[in-house]
Amino acid sequence: MASKLTPKFKNDKGVKEITIGVREFECIGASAPYDHPHIFLDMGQDSNIICPYCSTVYKYDPSLKATQTVPEGCALETESV
Repeated sequence: MASKLTPKFKNDKGVKEITIGVREFECIGASAPYDHPHIFLDMGQDSNIICPYCSTVYKYDPSLKATQTVPEGCALETESV
């Protein structure tokens, strides 16, 4: 079983780019019911990646925590089990 959850990010604000603190994550597009298929993205050693569904550019910033985003509010809040 996985020891950590993969962070999920949304672009409800419709911004061109979102800065995040992880290189592996899921993009969901916007909040339901306007979401797209939830897609796993992995930047590898790159510092940015473009979602093939919504064209949001995600940029990596190691100074941010896993669920911090710029602009704020783009992390999908999930309930702990």
